[in-house]
Amino acid sequence: MNKRRWISVLLAGLAVIALAAVIPGRGAAPAAAAPPGPASSDAGRLAWWSEARVGLFIHWGPVSLKGTEISWSRANSNPLCPNKGPIPVEVYDNLYKSFDPTLFNADEWAAVAKAAGTRYVVLTAKHCDGFCLWPTATIDYHIGLTPFRRDVCGELAAAVRKAGLRIGWYYSPMDWRDPDCRTERNAAYVARMQGQVREILTRFGRIDLLWFDWDGGTIPWDQEATYRLVRAAQPAIVVNNRLDCSFGGLSADRDIGPDADYLTPEQVIGAYNDQKPWETCMTLGTQWSWKPDDLIKPVDEVIRILAGCAGGDGNLLLNVGPMPDGRIEPRQVEVLKGVGAWLARNGESIYGTRGGPFKPGRYGASTRRGNRIYLHVFAGTGPSPGREQAFRRYGRRPRARWPGSRDRARRSARVGPEVT
Repeated sequence: MNKRRWISVLLAGLAVIALAAVIPGRGAAPAAAAPPGPASSDAGRLAWWSEARVGLFIHWGPVSLKGTEISWSRANSNPLCPNKGPIPVEVYDNLYKSFDPTLFNADEWAAVAKAAGTRYVVLTAKHCDGFCLWPTATIDYHIGLTPFRRDVCGELAAAVRKAGLRIGWYYSPMDWRDPDCRTERNAAYVARMQGQVREILTRFGRIDLLWFDWDGGTIPWDQEATYRLVRAAQPAIVVNNRLDCSFGGLSADRDIGPDADYLTPEQVIGAYNDQKPWETCMTLGTQWSWKPDDLIKPVDEVIRILAGCAGGDGNLLLNVGPMPDGRIEPRQVEVLKGVGAWLARNGESIYGTRGGPFKPGRYGASTRRGNRIYLHVFAGTGPSPGREQAFRRYGRRPRARWPGSRDRARRSARVGPEVT
């Protein structure tokens, strides 16, 4: 059996909607209860996000000229920040002077997101390297000072809304390039940081989501004032939990602070949790930003990951990294369209559902709406919650890793037609 035929059979094994079953009596009980998790007022604000189930994450910036990982491939210039990448600071920090993505078309990006069946788009307005994809007035390191000059955030926000989707920003509260960050001059840095947050929440109309990050370091970001600023600028915005994360404190995949909305497991399918909203962020390739000749997850694997997230009562934020010319790589587009074609047929089992009643496992996953259950049955061995999907540090071949119990060694396993 050739590979194409093998994948076709595998995808047939993923067919789900035909297995939707109505369970009288007992099946109606879960739907009658109010959805657990945030308070009722927050639940209303989160309704669109919970129903969306799948979004598109986009990591992009001048580093795409190198094809290395965004921010993490930059050498260290601040010992209080964790990056120790191979690209010298004077090289990395000057890439923007050659960044001219003339083939960038916001409408095309929005069309790809819509064709993929995603319901919201999240762009890295500013990653940890400090580069801003809008012409900020706070620093001199932004898209307006590149040969390209155009406002990527502004164009994408307009295009995404025109396509009928929701728009959100990834924003790194830390800046590994800024010499004041986490030093005795941190207050001056936080003033600039909050100025940037204010800009991205007030310049581009309604912003639906704000995705803060955490790099494992200290978090002197004046959280109370920062959250107050966010809620004042966009009262209905959905905010993830990473502004509050710290070692020995709140965890990205377990804890939600009083001002945040959802958990953020990374590069793993989150464990079943219908008490706290959650969203897995995961790369389509092996790193967040574009990498030449990267290993791309096939359509069937992405569908399994999506089913595992929805079956665990969570969302999937699937990441792509556009190329330095501004296009999303055709190989990535092909996979995204394949996922979208599957959702066009089977989206009833994903959008607007809750996870369960059967927890995800090697058999597959289940979702539910009212007294209707959708059963996703995987052909062969499928991914399970908490298991890493094709993730290693950049530059190394990834594989799926299957952790056992805490006192047992981890082992490798096959996920789909090839070990990825």
